[in-house]
Amino acid sequence: MRKRILLSLAVIFFSILFAFHSVFSEDIRNFQFKKQPEIQQVKPKKPVKIKLKRSADGKYTWELTGDDVDEMVRVDTRLRKLLKIE
Repeated sequence: MRKRILLSLAVIFFSILFAFHSVFSEDIRNFQFKKQPEIQQVKPKKPVKIKLKRSADGKYTWELTGDDVDEMVRVDTRLRKLLKIE
């Protein structure tokens, strides 16, 4: 009984696969690859990395690394404001 159900499911699966094969093969034949230079030049922004250090006398220092200088300046200003250094 179980083999019969599996056999019928396999027949149904392959029938559906055969029916849709022609639809998918036409799409593959008509597919064209196009380069779009405006998409190639889009790069995600890397975040500014902060290495925060605290000295023995309780003062804070930090190292900032990143690609965007304006963003690093903004982060530095915000850190100075949050840590009340100025």
